[in-house]
Amino acid sequence: MIKNSIVLFILVLIVSACSTSPKGDVYKQKDAKIKDRVEDLLARMTLEEKVAQMRMFHAQLGVELNDKDELELSKKVAKKLETGIGGIKNPGEHYTPTRSAILNNQLQKHIIENSRLGIPAFFVTESYNGVDAEGCTSFGRPINMAATYNRELVKQVYDAVGREARLRGLHLTHSPEADIVRDPRFGRMSEAFSEDTYLTTEMIVSAITGLQGDYEGLKGTHIGAVAKHFAGYAQLAGGTNFASIEISPRTLIDEIFPPFEAAVKRANTLGVMASHGDINGVASHANPWLLTEVLRDQWGFEGYVVSDANDVGRLHYFMKVAETPEEAVALGVKAGVDVDLYAEDAYALLPKMVEKDPELLSYIDRATRRVLRTKFVLGLFENPYIKVEEVDKYVRSEKVLALARATDRESIILLKNEGVLPMSADKKLKVALVGPVLDESVKASFEAIAGSKVEFVTEKGFDLTDEVRGVPNLTAESKQLKGIDKIVKTAKKADAILLFAGGDGYTAKEGFFNNALGDRDNIDPVGLQDELLLKLKKLGKPVIVVLKHRRTLSINTISEKADAIVDCWDLSEQGNYAIAEVVFGKVNPSGKSPVTVPSSIGQIPFHYSVKEINFKKGYLFAKNEPLYPFGFGLSYTNFEYSTMAISDSIMSVDGKINVSITVKNTGEVAGKEVVQLYIKDLYGTVVRPMQELKGFEKIELKAGESKKVSFDITPEMLACTGWDMTKKVEKGAFEARIGSSCASFSTLNFRVE
Repeated sequence: MIKNSIVLFILVLIVSACSTSPKGDVYKQKDAKIKDRVEDLLARMTLEEKVAQMRMFHAQLGVELNDKDELELSKKVAKKLETGIGGIKNPGEHYTPTRSAILNNQLQKHIIENSRLGIPAFFVTESYNGVDAEGCTSFGRPINMAATYNRELVKQVYDAVGREARLRGLHLTHSPEADIVRDPRFGRMSEAFSEDTYLTTEMIVSAITGLQGDYEGLKGTHIGAVAKHFAGYAQLAGGTNFASIEISPRTLIDEIFPPFEAAVKRANTLGVMASHGDINGVASHANPWLLTEVLRDQWGFEGYVVSDANDVGRLHYFMKVAETPEEAVALGVKAGVDVDLYAEDAYALLPKMVEKDPELLSYIDRATRRVLRTKFVLGLFENPYIKVEEVDKYVRSEKVLALARATDRESIILLKNEGVLPMSADKKLKVALVGPVLDESVKASFEAIAGSKVEFVTEKGFDLTDEVRGVPNLTAESKQLKGIDKIVKTAKKADAILLFAGGDGYTAKEGFFNNALGDRDNIDPVGLQDELLLKLKKLGKPVIVVLKHRRTLSINTISEKADAIVDCWDLSEQGNYAIAEVVFGKVNPSGKSPVTVPSSIGQIPFHYSVKEINFKKGYLFAKNEPLYPFGFGLSYTNFEYSTMAISDSIMSVDGKINVSITVKNTGEVAGKEVVQLYIKDLYGTVVRPMQELKGFEKIELKAGESKKVSFDITPEMLACTGWDMTKKVEKGAFEARIGSSCASFSTLNFRVE
């Protein structure tokens, strides 16, 4: 009996050892280390299977459901999936969330069951206004998020985006943008967060941790973030998409890199997308210093790098840094691009290339490891499918829609108010809602907020463009003039006028590679919008401009003539309710501008943190100041700043000091204020910025209430890249500024010794 027990015990040990030995299916063991699972799976893969994991195609090639909700694949797609696939972009994007989940479950099942090793794919989206797919909650744009100056609120928004995306069967998003946007000619301006390094960094950390569910959610409830475009993408010559990028090495390190570094080190982003552009003439997709030395060796990034659409192939036929497609492929894979997005003329060539250059195998293995790691982190081997019955319980729920509206409320910026806002809903009033960016839902939203005593009349008048997706044309001037006459006729009947003006999705958008434009050589409002405002002003009624736009506009006439300006950027689907709440005083506006608003395109570059010497001379016949400074935003109450204090006038290079100020609400209503800390380096070994945002805190104060707000000043805030290109804290004099914007503050000096 004892002998039998010993034999049984030995057999158990043998079986147990076999189950965890490298010879077993380690990659299928959920409790094994991810590194061991990756190596086990990689060792089993053929060259063709590895290269398949390095590729991604768009679902529009032929992935759909039929009328019976059964998966249908084109012959081309079915052929692609025979050896597996790294990922698929936007499967189910035009379906409801539930149908998308149904599609993606079947698609994943097909991929797993029809490939030799059963490796699942990741499905990818984008998220500029929430999940870029039918039926998901439409949130405000990233630049709206930054205007809230509310880290926690932004994290909650992206947490909701991550959940909605995962519930429809998606796993990654090619968002958010860690780019700094400083040129309003650029049509993609609103896809990024701000012109400022620190504000963008804080928003990026909030967005990525939200999307990824603090990284813990990646196993099944949230999606992975892919920070982009690494690096310097928005610093385009002339502000046009695909143009060259001109950045000094010092600016790159001190201003462009920090949001990406924070995405890696603080937020643990799962992926990074390389930039279309170049740095000092070196194409980003062929730059091992950027994608390997900086990103991985210096910052410790362990995720995967994906190309921007077709950009590996473009190293040959667009960037002209490779004489052949094969040379472009070798440059991309050696630099550190792990996944080739869309192309048929790039990584698809690798199997044949290896026959001539076996050295490429090590780079293929490196890239495949990173893709497989991503899939294990996402839990796709254990949890590849969606519980369809859960989709409608969360997506576009009342809780999520309320979050969208709450974010809109805090992102709206009151730029001007000549005592006409808030309007009263307690007395009979007729209000004209007019203008070329007026949409059909405005009237109903305003009626819901204002109540029965306020009557609304509407007249759009004219569209800004013909709304052609590729290259839109401005509406003919004759049609605009007729529209203006209709607007004026309607407005005559009203007591007050709300003019919806600015821009739309056709006057600021991405300029695609072929046959599409979205950038401008002028930043004035398009068409006859200024003329419309001037005619409305002649009616002698209050004119409140509701400014909707996706790029900064030089609103000189609006700034001078409007009685009030409510700056909205591009709000969520709940945005018109939030605008009405602000207009009628249900909400006290608290947004602050995430950009500098110039008076002319000729002032560019004109971000608030340009070098101090830029302010020495202005231009003939123009003021050397912005229309509205960075960080600016009014309220229906007043905030008084007083008693600024500093803990010590001397700071060591490895120490810290504290600065504080008291803020009091001196008005009659409660309000929220964004208290902003700026640092000015008074003397450096290199020419320094005018000032730099280094801290902010959003506080809420009741009427008459005061609060002391404190900031620690740390060495990290003061470090810069000096004359020797070493980043460090330089000794010398600094100035701390605390206030309501970059142009309104109290100051105290200190020294670093």
